[in-house]
Amino acid sequence: MTQVPLFRLARKSFYAALLKAGVLCIAARRTPKRGLPPEFPSNGDGDSATSIAIAQGIFDQIQSEAKIGTRLADEISGEKFEQITRSFVETTFSNLRTLRRGRWDFNSEKTATFRFEQYHSLAELAQVAEKNPEIAALLGSDCVIAPDVLVLRELEPDKAINRKYVRVNEMVALRSQIREHNNKPAILHASISCKWTLRTDRSEALSLIRKRKGRVPHIAVVTGEPLPSRLASLALGTTDIDCVYHFALPELISSVEKLQIEDSVQLLKIMVEGERLKDITDLPLDLAA
Repeated sequence: MTQVPLFRLARKSFYAALLKAGVLCIAARRTPKRGLPPEFPSNGDGDSATSIAIAQGIFDQIQSEAKIGTRLADEISGEKFEQITRSFVETTFSNLRTLRRGRWDFNSEKTATFRFEQYHSLAELAQVAEKNPEIAALLGSDCVIAPDVLVLRELEPDKAINRKYVRVNEMVALRSQIREHNNKPAILHASISCKWTLRTDRSEALSLIRKRKGRVPHIAVVTGEPLPSRLASLALGTTDIDCVYHFALPELISSVEKLQIEDSVQLLKIMVEGERLKDITDLPLDLAA
């Protein structure tokens, strides 16, 4: 008997959570619109027949029956999507300790990045900006970046570093980021932006790259956007992010091919073959690389 892959089970649980929370649902239209269906999937753009058709194709593959309800407010939907995505990342990435050892923490609270090692030097700037509105205006929001989901690597005690062999002591490696003895903040391993749809986009990736010390963390976007053109605006429009991860990439591809939308088929092919668009099940393994 063939064993079902863990990540496939995690993917099903991810969808079940989205459906249960009402993030993914069939939403009733508040006011009728000529030429458009009275209800449509919650990740579809109600003003776009193409978006609705693709989103419906994805939905039909994930869940054949669902109650028609009220679409969640964007803020509530976004928060729930963040929480469910964080849970998926924690479940899958934590299972990869044989590939990526370490002590890990997963956070979906709006924690400013200056609390972590690569951005700790921004803490003083943030304090000054907090007390002085003029300086805050000059700095903008660059010194207070708060990603949706954080993957943190906790620092290692000397006992762990020196297991089997003595590698460090009071004389060496006194500025290493990963050594707990050096009183450094936790290391930001990955910043994951969660965008249920891409009606508007605000990328923080460039600030994460420019403002850090040392190695750049993984920078990813997870989305449920059905329109390939909007996905392309993010996946192909910037190289600041590592990759865009779709919540249901195989279903998206199948839906677009079934609808025979040639331009969208070609766009998806470019993004997938160029490794700019992947499925959410690829994310934990990429984080372990």
